[in-house]
Amino acid sequence: MAEQAEPSVQIVDGIGSLADDYDTYLLDQFGVIHDGVALHDGAHEAMRNLANAGKKVIILSNSGKRASDSHGRLDSLGVDRSLYLEIITSGELVYRNLSTKTDPFYEALGPRFLMFAWDSNRGIVEGTDFEEVERIGEADFILCAGTDHQDLSWYEPALAEGLSRDLPMICANPDRVAVQPDGSLKMCPGAVAEVYEQRGGRVRWHGKPTLEVYEMCGEIAGGLDRAIGVGDSLIHDIKGANDAGIDSLLILGGIHSEEVAAPVTPQGVDALATKYGARPTHAAALFRW
Repeated sequence: MAEQAEPSVQIVDGIGSLADDYDTYLLDQFGVIHDGVALHDGAHEAMRNLANAGKKVIILSNSGKRASDSHGRLDSLGVDRSLYLEIITSGELVYRNLSTKTDPFYEALGPRFLMFAWDSNRGIVEGTDFEEVERIGEADFILCAGTDHQDLSWYEPALAEGLSRDLPMICANPDRVAVQPDGSLKMCPGAVAEVYEQRGGRVRWHGKPTLEVYEMCGEIAGGLDRAIGVGDSLIHDIKGANDAGIDSLLILGGIHSEEVAAPVTPQGVDALATKYGARPTHAAALFRW
């Protein structure tokens, strides 16, 4: 009987033990740095220590809002902008594409869209040539940027008509779920877009794990030769790092916290990685030094 291969993941206590191995750190925002309301324990110190060590930090967020919203949130939480080079959000990428229309997909879009959003925030469409409509029958495409309604059935009528008319969908936040401050999971736009795509709909995805964001990081950092992606989602943060050819650190205190039994072992993380088809280089309970 052949011996089983040893699990490849390395369990670490904090990012400090990896500081000599990497020069560029691509940090997820929600679930790594903060929970939407407060900073996670140790996260601010870890960012300060990375900055003091001369490391390049870029924040990659699958937020459906513009980067300025994330800057404002981190400012309010006391995270100084000197601790990171840039914030890239999937919403910002949608805004840029809607504004420039240089991409053939965007160039071919009709002028009217139906929008699923978190709230009244319309930053990713403000100043563009596109017009928001209230009824799917008037829309040329669907912009999925938020999920105020947490029941998938609420979206069914719009999705059904969109499919019948072959309307394209833009997904400005590819996350399927996000961890709330109370530890519960909230459905995100990616879950709606996934259903649409599975039923034959055309979906343009932005954010992790698409290579688009990693190529941008490479331009900002001057290459990703010694880069590591840090995040709490295997199908977004870790899959994206895998596809980009860089190492990764899975934060287990996020959306997968209920899926790995304590105490955490390499075998347990390896089984989780196999389940989701994305393999981290390292794993830690929290993002801390």
